[in-house]
Amino acid sequence: MLRIMSNNLWWCDDNRPAWAEMGLDCSAAARADGFCRVYATLQPDVIGLQECSALMADELMQRFPAYGLPYALLWGHDTPILFRKDRFDLVDSAFLLYPEEFPGHEGSFNNWRTKSYLTAVLRCKADGKHLIVATTHLWWKSSRPDSPEYQPHSAEARAYQLGLLMDTLDALQEQYACPAIMLGDFNAGYGSLTLQSAMARGWQHAHDTAAEYADNGCGHHPCDSSGYAPYVPGDFRRSLDQIMHLGAPEGFVRRFDRYAEEDYMPLSDHLPVWVDVTL
Repeated sequence: MLRIMSNNLWWCDDNRPAWAEMGLDCSAAARADGFCRVYATLQPDVIGLQECSALMADELMQRFPAYGLPYALLWGHDTPILFRKDRFDLVDSAFLLYPEEFPGHEGSFNNWRTKSYLTAVLRCKADGKHLIVATTHLWWKSSRPDSPEYQPHSAEARAYQLGLLMDTLDALQEQYACPAIMLGDFNAGYGSLTLQSAMARGWQHAHDTAAEYADNGCGHHPCDSSGYAPYVPGDFRRSLDQIMHLGAPEGFVRRFDRYAEEDYMPLSDHLPVWVDVTL
C-alpha cells in the first residue's frame, strides 16, 4: 500500500501584523514544524506540494531528520514533490511553468508566475513497479461576472493548463506503461470545466473510486493574513484540491481522506488530502 498526498502550504514566509497582534506567528519557520508533525503522523510516501516557497522547502528539509522523515525533494518552483528515498528511485521528471498567455484570449493567466506542474516517475525499490505522480497549481481567478475575482475565460484557462499537464502524462504513460496520479490545487470544483476536461480524457476522481472510504468535505477553511478559523467540512463538490488517476488497476484506490485536526488550522487554508493505493 502506498499513501500519496496533496498539500497546499499557503505561500507565507513572514509573520503578518494581525497574527503578531494575537500573539501568533504564521511565518514559514513557525509553521514548518506543524507540517512535519502531520507528515510524521500520516507517513505519506509521496507528497505533491503547492504554494511551497524556497524558504519553506528549506525549513522542511532541515527538520525532516529530527522527525524521522526520509524525504528527498524534487524541486519544481512552487510545486515541488517530496518522496521517500528509502522506498523509491526517481526515474524521470518534467516541469512546466504555465505560460502567462492563454492562446486566443487577452490577459495574463499566470501573472505571479506561481502556477506550474511537476511530474515524477518513481520506481518502487521493493518490487520494481513504476508510478507517475504529478502535482499542479492552476490559475485561480473566477469566470463568474458577479465574483470580485472575475477575469473572463479563467475557467477555460484552467482547463487549458491542465491539458498541458495531461499531454505530458500521456507521453510518460506511453513510455513507462504504469498508472498516473494527478493531484493538486486545481482552483476548480468537481463539476467544473477543468475536471470535466480531465474526465473526458479518461481520468477518474479518487473520491469516486475509493473502495473503503471517501471523505465528503471540501477541505478548505479560512487561514490568511488576517488570521484563521475552524474548518467546516462543507460540500465535497466545492473542493479545490483534487486527486485523479489514469491507467490504474481495478481497486487501485482504497481510501480518499483529509487531515482535519485542530492543530492543522493555523498552518494553511487547504487541508492535506491523500489516497491509499495499491499498485
